[in-house]
Amino acid sequence: MSGLHSGNKVIDESRQGEAVVIENGDIAKGRKLYIESYGCQMNFSDSEIVASIMNGEGFETTRNFEEADVVLLNTCSIRDKAEQTVRKRLEKFNAVKRSKPEMTVGVLGCMAERLKAKLLEEEKIVDLVAGPDAYRDLPNLIKEVDSGRDAVNVILSKEETYADVTPVRMGGNGITAFVSITRGCDNMCTFCVVPFTRGRERSRNPQSIVQEAMDLWSNGYKEITLLGQNVDSYLWYGGGLKKDFEKASDIAKASATNFSQLMAMVAEAVPNMRIRFSTSNPQDMTDDVLHVMAKYDNICNYIHLPVQSGSSRVLKEMNRGHNREEYFELIERVRKIIPDCGISMDMITGFPTETEEEHKETLSLMEYVKYDFGYMFKYSERPGTMAARKLEDDIPEEVKSRRLTEIVDLQQQHSAYRTKEHIGRVEEVLIEGTSKKSAEEWYGRNSQNTVVVFPKENYQPGDFVNVEITNCTAATLIGKAVGYSKNQVTV
Repeated sequence: MSGLHSGNKVIDESRQGEAVVIENGDIAKGRKLYIESYGCQMNFSDSEIVASIMNGEGFETTRNFEEADVVLLNTCSIRDKAEQTVRKRLEKFNAVKRSKPEMTVGVLGCMAERLKAKLLEEEKIVDLVAGPDAYRDLPNLIKEVDSGRDAVNVILSKEETYADVTPVRMGGNGITAFVSITRGCDNMCTFCVVPFTRGRERSRNPQSIVQEAMDLWSNGYKEITLLGQNVDSYLWYGGGLKKDFEKASDIAKASATNFSQLMAMVAEAVPNMRIRFSTSNPQDMTDDVLHVMAKYDNICNYIHLPVQSGSSRVLKEMNRGHNREEYFELIERVRKIIPDCGISMDMITGFPTETEEEHKETLSLMEYVKYDFGYMFKYSERPGTMAARKLEDDIPEEVKSRRLTEIVDLQQQHSAYRTKEHIGRVEEVLIEGTSKKSAEEWYGRNSQNTVVVFPKENYQPGDFVNVEITNCTAATLIGKAVGYSKNQVTV
């Protein structure tokens, strides 16, 4: 899977769960709901959709799962470590359930789809399983559990995008928000479970995306991230799967909207709102996207561009759709069209059959690009993927660990190199909240998605502030505010 990430981190090997809360509530009759999310940004976005659906059914909410009547865990299957984290949480939930048997425990998302039978029938650690396309069915599934039956719906849809569901924004800062634009994935990378757990790729009506962006702006949000497994392949032609586009009518094709056009539509609809997007796939990123980024000031100069390996042979084994040379050419075009663009990556080390020389190719690719930051992982075999079926996981664990350490260490150097480039500049920062290290400082991000901290003075969260960068660490810029930016407006 191409990563869907948030934050500015050199490495993120253990993403934390986040409890989310919805308000109000009527299948409910005073019952309380608790949702916890793990994994990629898409999962957190999905939890907001679930919250909206359950809100409509009248559920009250709690931040304490021990007092909940329904506990839903939105899960990730991208790595074994993520699944083990979820299992530990389920053990905790079931410990409470033993003294509170009326509690319903449900698993949502990718792990739910992949392990439905095991979770429900073999291990009997959940009452309810709902896949990513079955969230509208949750009220019915809860009724099934109320009637004493296990409940499961993991049917993948060709049409479901939840375009008509207004997400309940939860667990956030009220300043930044995700806007989902696609669901599913057609890439079929050999290491990835996403096409099997989230289904084929389909895009959401562009007008509904623009309207959601406008609604968020009117509610005080200042930044959105257009979200999808592979946003660059966004293609709306009146509905249906992307793979069926060639069968569409000439009229539908002529009126189709691609990703660069969608970004321009959103940028013009909310000209004072910052726009980001995640995640991109190198083979699908066109120069049209880069030119739209360069044209609109409110589209951030940042691209998360997963490469996964620096070896063309390994990339072919991964079925990535691009090789080393093509990736270099794309980086050159990015640097030419958007000279100050921040670039981050995903990297997998220890993929089956990877040689020491191919590992060195990864290091040399990193030296060429010098990423701003990255997300780096050891290969984790996922059952059901092509790699698991066809390739032996033949790289010893100690070799994987050593290679990962080398990659992380090199990225630390490159992150420090990139942050130093900002010293002396005045950059626009959107304040997101109080710094984790000092109650006297704000933190926010610049256009390149790098975290910036500076003294609070009289500024407030949600303000666009010009900050002079005076110092840095490998991951953080340090500065002093010099005034509001030109984008600071009152809603």
